[in-house]
Amino acid sequence: MTEDLNTADPVEFARKLIRCPSITPAEGGALDFLQTALEGAGFTCHRLVFSEPGTPDVDNLYARIGTESPHLCFAGHTDVVPPGDEHSWTHPPFGGEVSDGRLYGRGAADMKGGIACFLAAALRYLGGGSRNLRGSISFLITGDEEGPALNGMQKVLHWLKERGERLDHCLLGEPSNPAALGDAIKIGRRGSLNGVLTVSGRQGHVAYPELAANPVPGLLAVLNRFLAEPLDAGNAHFAPSNLEITSIDVGNDAENVIPARASAMFNIRFNDEHTAKSLEDHLRQIAGAALAGFDLRHSFSFRATGECFLTEPGLLVATLRDVVKEETGHTPELSTGGGTSDARFIKDTCPVVEFGLVNTTIHAVDEHVSVADLHGLTAIYERFLARYFEAFAESS
Repeated sequence: MTEDLNTADPVEFARKLIRCPSITPAEGGALDFLQTALEGAGFTCHRLVFSEPGTPDVDNLYARIGTESPHLCFAGHTDVVPPGDEHSWTHPPFGGEVSDGRLYGRGAADMKGGIACFLAAALRYLGGGSRNLRGSISFLITGDEEGPALNGMQKVLHWLKERGERLDHCLLGEPSNPAALGDAIKIGRRGSLNGVLTVSGRQGHVAYPELAANPVPGLLAVLNRFLAEPLDAGNAHFAPSNLEITSIDVGNDAENVIPARASAMFNIRFNDEHTAKSLEDHLRQIAGAALAGFDLRHSFSFRATGECFLTEPGLLVATLRDVVKEETGHTPELSTGGGTSDARFIKDTCPVVEFGLVNTTIHAVDEHVSVADLHGLTAIYERFLARYFEAFAESS
């Protein structure tokens, strides 16, 4: 480990992390490796195991060096999705092998590679303890982001609040670039609302429809209303909100039976013109109007997995954008696209931006990342650290 700390090589760090089989919720040795590296550099580390009824315990890591503001937190997760059929991989999913300028393995892009880059950048920036740090750097690394996300980020943030620790800003190292390093910085995320609509009628024989009440036409009437009118037109930072029907089911195998009920599952990715609650109310109104002429009953169940948020462009975003442009030659797009991330929890604590590796192979067989990108992202993170403390130490 001493040699690794002295050289601070992101490729070797990433290889060591990939070789830890940390499939959610297993820790797999990944947090042990990070704790050893960070404590060797002077960070104070806390291992935080949280529980929730009906879910596995999850091990998390919080490490900090410095006690003053400005406080920059790097956030990420070491848990990964399962590799699937390991025989389909060209290189072992937990081998951390380098071939033709690429590092292969589950988590190479999402997101052990990003963690390795920030670890290397932080160690280089701190200079083995020789630098006079004007503020604080912390790592907040969780273990269930790819799973239910109940015993990770949310509970660590609550733990920090109870301790009175304040994060001034957060850089989340999720793979943010769609094609090349420098393509995009994520400054927000759409919200996500899952719903199930169930329409109930009366079962009966298809030859005697007057004795039954078929829920299927009613369900289709509601779904057609859902799709007929856009939820909004989008705005300067967000695309239009989008409702997708993901399943329709009547649970009926008989050709001559009118079913008693029909249901549909759907998901809405929504922008900052809505909240999950306002969308629930809107859909209830649409369904009530669409079923007004039917002898049917209906019910909804909803589950919001994240509200929409936006980190308004300002000094934090501008600082990161300038650094990315200087290192890559590209002016990154300020994006709010893609799925959800732990940023949906962090945004309630402090401003958060996301920038990491290229995301083209995440969750795929032969997940990999360019070795050149690992070095490039490390250079971006190291320059950002220097620029961040210059900008925010002066403004605080």
